[in-house]
Amino acid sequence: MAEKSDRLKNMSEEELDVRHADKMKKKKAARDKIIATKTIEKGLTIIHTGKGKGKSTAAFGMIFRALGNGMKVGIVQFVKGKWGTGERVVLEKFGDQVQMATMGEGFTWETQDRQRDIQAAKDAWEKAKSMMMDEDLDMVLFDELNIVLRYDYLAVDDIIEALKAKPEMKHVIITGRNAKEELIEFADLVTEMEMIKHPFRSGVKAQVGIEF
Repeated sequence: MAEKSDRLKNMSEEELDVRHADKMKKKKAARDKIIATKTIEKGLTIIHTGKGKGKSTAAFGMIFRALGNGMKVGIVQFVKGKWGTGERVVLEKFGDQVQMATMGEGFTWETQDRQRDIQAAKDAWEKAKSMMMDEDLDMVLFDELNIVLRYDYLAVDDIIEALKAKPEMKHVIITGRNAKEELIEFADLVTEMEMIKHPFRSGVKAQVGIEF
């Protein structure tokens, strides 16, 4: 390893450029070969979970990407529906490209009413199923669905059965920490956000443009 490092140090800029170009050419050939084997096209079930910040933020990023490509999207917010958010203000500008249902009534420690929370979750899920089966929508986001599943307000088996029945090319994004193992197993793409540091722990409150 030391010999390689010394050899690189002794190379001229021109020699380093040639070496880099050759290395990247080989890497591209290998990458192209791998990509050529990926031929399946399908609607994905995507999960953003974990204790770190950014689950919904990343999901809305995908929503905006879809809108930029002329796709139609649907959004159901299972928990944060009563909050005023920057995302909602922007999405209203996309007209009939977006269907958005603000079904949540806040976190369960805010409502302090289990039966009310369960009914809100059931109502939101009925709306979510309707969007998921709507052939006019290309992508749907079920924001914080994992939260209501964590409290068993909905049955995860029912969620999975509905996902199995969705239109073949429909993309479904599900967010929220503590995703059920059954849902993780079923999904095509799962990302876990890891929290390394968060300003809230240092006494910093939620801020406009960052949290909402």
